[in-house]
Amino acid sequence: MTPAPSLPDLIAVVEEDAAEPDPLARLATASATAAELADAGDALLGHFVDQCRRAGRSWTEISGALGVTKQAAHKRFALLTPPSTERFTARATAAVEAAATAALALGHRFIGTEHLLLGLFHDEQALSAKILAEAGIERSTVVERIVSTTPRGPVEPSERTYTPRAAAALSGALTEALELGHGYIGTEHLLLGLYREPDGLASQILVEGGLSRDAARAKVVTLLSGFTG
Repeated sequence: MTPAPSLPDLIAVVEEDAAEPDPLARLATASATAAELADAGDALLGHFVDQCRRAGRSWTEISGALGVTKQAAHKRFALLTPPSTERFTARATAAVEAAATAALALGHRFIGTEHLLLGLFHDEQALSAKILAEAGIERSTVVERIVSTTPRGPVEPSERTYTPRAAAALSGALTEALELGHGYIGTEHLLLGLYREPDGLASQILVEGGLSRDAARAKVVTLLSGFTG
């Protein structure tokens, strides 16, 4: 078994990657690194949980292997597959599919919130893409930020598992739609759903780019008023 990075190794990585030696800069880098490790770990477990489910293993067997209760295992991993797209618009469905394509192109073996964000650039006419463009957030910049956190890997066609944060963000899109009184899930709701996972990389990128959740939500309401008003 390949040994996991030791604490001294991780400290050295943070000190090397930090933009400057200031303690706060290193703390911010450490936070991003810890989030990356957590997402990668969740994606790893999710991958093999999904394999167990496809092999017909029960949640009782899976929870036993994980050393947790059946309820805890089900709660943590049951949403790692894409939620039903029944309420998704055609553009929202295409955006989710584009997220998987983006993860593949980057050589990432999971679909995180950052890949969902990349998927929102898929259709320039979608509301989410218009909001991102108006905020000055470009796809190329997002890719650079993602790669600085999770380097590119080998492009290997295979089924990719959603991280818990990505799955929660997709579920959050439904909540956003319902709160706005909409009976469908569009790309604009997917965008707002990303903010429901503040520790996710996508939310961090959006906020760093100057697009807060309140600003994004206000823009969604304004744009949709042209259709409903």
